[in-house]
Amino acid sequence: MSSQKITLFEGVHNSAADFLKNKGFDLKETSGAISEAELIKSISDNKTAGVGIRSKTQITKKLIESSPNLEAIGAFCIGTNQIDLKVCTTHGIPVFNAPYSNTRSVAELVLCEVIALSRKLSHRSALLHKGEWQKQAKGSFEVRGKTLGVVGYGHIGTQVGLLAEALGMKVLYLDVSTKLPLSNAQPSVDLKSLLNASDFVTLHVPETEQTKNMIGAAEIKEMKKGSYLINASRGSVVDIPALAAALKEEHLHGAAIDVYPAEPAKNGEGFESELLGLENVILTPHIGGSTEEAQKNIGEEVSLSLYRFFKFGDTSGAVNFPRIRTPKAREGAVRITHIHKNQPGVLGEVNSILSDMGINIIYQSLGTQSEIGYLILDFMGTPAVADDLIKVLKTKDFTLKARIL
Repeated sequence: MSSQKITLFEGVHNSAADFLKNKGFDLKETSGAISEAELIKSISDNKTAGVGIRSKTQITKKLIESSPNLEAIGAFCIGTNQIDLKVCTTHGIPVFNAPYSNTRSVAELVLCEVIALSRKLSHRSALLHKGEWQKQAKGSFEVRGKTLGVVGYGHIGTQVGLLAEALGMKVLYLDVSTKLPLSNAQPSVDLKSLLNASDFVTLHVPETEQTKNMIGAAEIKEMKKGSYLINASRGSVVDIPALAAALKEEHLHGAAIDVYPAEPAKNGEGFESELLGLENVILTPHIGGSTEEAQKNIGEEVSLSLYRFFKFGDTSGAVNFPRIRTPKAREGAVRITHIHKNQPGVLGEVNSILSDMGINIIYQSLGTQSEIGYLILDFMGTPAVADDLIKVLKTKDFTLKARIL
């Protein structure tokens, strides 16, 4: 286990590196996103078993097919859109992320923007920085008593709703699944109803074909005149030109955008948007989860998932794999993991191989998902016997990956 090599890209928080080094991994770190060719070279040259990335680094089919030693990927963020999950799955590579760790940071930013938009804080601050004093109440409002519409009532959406109620706001929500409302939040029957009734609309949905441009010109017209739009979810969710037009026409009173259809690959690069220069529009550079606390928590959560996978075979935190939470192996036992095509008869054939080799199983756990199956088994024996077993399993056409832990 101590020889396992992991490379962390994009300046993952040092909490991850500290944890993985402490657990005996051979660790390499780089800062900033790198190209596909550089990634492939880095992973293949170092025979990397695990990779840690953030949102900018792309894990492509070509990279996966060029990295036979790669066994696991850690996405040190919430989203996994930058990773070809289907290809990872069919090649027997679990992907781990941190779906909860930056929830509070995003929720706090959204509530901050609700108040800032309502009071025109960014615009007033910009004027004063230019030496222009504009003290007036016109166009500024309290948020107490206003209605917040939350589209996507998941981990972040529910937190936003709770914080908004603490400010005295009424909360409506919409989700593709039936969700239990927290506190006094009320479900909306559809998107149109939510848009019609909300003074503020905040988006917390994943990037899918269904959510692409889900807020376009038609939807913006359904929003109350003088209302506000906040997007801290995915850049593809809002039609930016349509939003800019609605702001210029003063149908919307303001907007706060943290994510964009196209974003610079690294700090310092130029940024272009139809929203630049518009009054009462807060633009932030994808910083919803960018707090010290969130990045530390993400580093700890994903690195723990990687450790548990390499040490115990645990996949309970995977997004694309059968989720198996496994106990520590009995002292003296040997543990192997077997990732295989999900087809009838595999478990029976594996058990026949074990029987023919005189191996007595003391623990076995199998999970299947879509095209793959994941088997963990323990037996009393020697590493040499385990090595022979792995060699036999790797000769079978149903085997994707097999290893000794």
